[in-house]
Amino acid sequence: MSKNEAKRLPSGAVPASWFVPRAGRWKEVDGAVIEEKNICIQVNGQVLARFMATPMEQEALALGFLRSEGVISGPDDVADLRVGPSGECVDVWLAHSARLPDDGDAIRTAGCGGGVTFDDLLHFTPEPFPPLQLTPQQLIARYYEIRAAEALYPVTRGVHASALCTPERALLMAEDVGRHNTLDKLWGKAMLAGVETKGRILVTTGRISSEMLGKAAKMGAPVIASRTSPTSRSVALARAWGMTLAGYIRRGGFRVYAGEERFNNSH
Repeated sequence: MSKNEAKRLPSGAVPASWFVPRAGRWKEVDGAVIEEKNICIQVNGQVLARFMATPMEQEALALGFLRSEGVISGPDDVADLRVGPSGECVDVWLAHSARLPDDGDAIRTAGCGGGVTFDDLLHFTPEPFPPLQLTPQQLIARYYEIRAAEALYPVTRGVHASALCTPERALLMAEDVGRHNTLDKLWGKAMLAGVETKGRILVTTGRISSEMLGKAAKMGAPVIASRTSPTSRSVALARAWGMTLAGYIRRGGFRVYAGEERFNNSH
């Protein structure tokens, strides 16, 4: 890959080469892979969490993570936020003192990206969700809308995307090597842009684990859907919390594991 081609890569992609067999010989191919770094979030001078992420939109990642963990309730709680020169540390100073979770209590969540949460979802109950109705066709359209908008997947593969949507359109989108991180980035971007997350739809490319479902519930999003599968715990929690959980979105349809009553099947 030439220097000019490398410069044209989207943020979060880095040049790479690999070999493929061709006519009994190895042929070198130039391309790109997704960037992955160990990102640290430091609050009031204390390291709160470390996890693997794609070093882009770190401000949104930090804000969304802190909101998801209940450390902040909005951007007004943040007095200062800076990303270090290496892009690997986000230094957050709160406008007030706060009792921070002990890093020893962090739960390393399942799956790619090394997500972190301090919550035990068994003791969490979401606030009532605003009313929301949509058609199957609208959900399918939102999924393919974010696939068409992805900047990193076409050049790197190995990356997840999530979007905050209304039934009619995608409002915000985030990409990251970790599926958990995409939801934190979305919440952070929504906070920065003044976009409401309650009563919205979350569409993602990653597996919907219980941690993913918990993040959606905290955002007030009653619908979360993916191109792949949910886990048994996420299905159980979705049913208990009154959420709509869908998987395996394809142009011809999808599976609804909970909350099918939010779908209006009329065209």
